[in-house]
Amino acid sequence: MRTIFAAAALLITVTPALAASWAITNDTVKKECGACHMAFQPQFLPARSWQAIMSDLSNHFGEDASLTDPAVVQDITTYLVENAGDAGKPNAWVRRIPADQAPLRITELPRWVSEHREEVSASAWKKAGTKSNCIVCHRGADQGYYGDD
Repeated sequence: MRTIFAAAALLITVTPALAASWAITNDTVKKECGACHMAFQPQFLPARSWQAIMSDLSNHFGEDASLTDPAVVQDITTYLVENAGDAGKPNAWVRRIPADQAPLRITELPRWVSEHREEVSASAWKKAGTKSNCIVCHRGADQGYYGDD
């Protein structure tokens, strides 16, 4: 039974049809977030996590990612929150995150750790350089497709 649920949950991120719904559709998010790193799909984190990230851009994982236009910050925040993994029925990435927690790193989510622990070789990690460099192994990551390439 557990295998069936795991397989069904995996379909959320590996099928091209569903990946299309994970493609980022907000040009401001693509431009501003994508200026420094791949713009991550909001479905990976709960809304409270995106709110925490966006409320402290001057300390964005050790970098100052401050934006000068409050309207831009609001546009990005609204998009991330409205499309978060718990907007509506929580998806498999956020379902098991306790309500009192707001994880900031996708790479520390139990599901991410589980899917990468045994599947990724040391040479692949070296090639990626960082755990958040999804596009190295998942060429369609920027469009929401994380199937094995």
